[in-house]
Amino acid sequence: MSVITQAMILAAGKGTRLRPLTLETPKPLVEVGGQPLIVWHIKALQAAGITDITINASWLADKLMDTLGDGAQFGVQLHWSLEADEPLETAGGIFKALQTGKLRDEPFILVNSDVWTTFNFSRLASYELSADQRAHLLLIDNPEHNDGGDFAINNGLASEQPIGDADKYTFAGISVVSPRLFDGLVSGQSAALGPLLRQVMMKFQVTAEIMPDNWIDVGTPERLEQVNTFIENKGVSEHCGA
Repeated sequence: MSVITQAMILAAGKGTRLRPLTLETPKPLVEVGGQPLIVWHIKALQAAGITDITINASWLADKLMDTLGDGAQFGVQLHWSLEADEPLETAGGIFKALQTGKLRDEPFILVNSDVWTTFNFSRLASYELSADQRAHLLLIDNPEHNDGGDFAINNGLASEQPIGDADKYTFAGISVVSPRLFDGLVSGQSAALGPLLRQVMMKFQVTAEIMPDNWIDVGTPERLEQVNTFIENKGVSEHCGA
């Protein structure tokens, strides 16, 4: 039985590193393996039983909404949380979605729209946060473009710095998050997710695990080519996260 019943996909960024491709196309609609990048996530979430999905949008939001609609074509219900021309950053966008009721006041799966992965979301759908836990993060081995890593894991707890010989890993942009993480934010405030996570890590309220699945941050033309080549060579199904 699923514990988590809702998800949010972060899709408000301008995708400046993928220009000129993203001057006319929202980054989440850039095609990967023959379908928009964000559709990979929607299909994988639906296959895991997560059909209540909120998407925040800003840059070229009309094109994004026109393409995805209400989600019926994918067997899900999409809720749109619209932001101004200058997006509210990650935490600010999530807080707005919570304030406006697009996201219910209960834990949710959070996904960055600009990553591609074969991860099976059903493994998170059954994850249950404890009462004082604010997030559970998926980390990966550091890619070349982030060889210094983001966070370490010490006895299952995420921390900014490793203890002893522990390694640092890269945040995969996939997590289970409690709405309590955003307590104290101000309406309309632009705020990033990273600093919030670091604050509660100091209170031992964030756990993490290593994700062994295929993963690529589709942030540059080179990495877009890399993921398309990988999908073609491996024959990855468009329902790879199922």
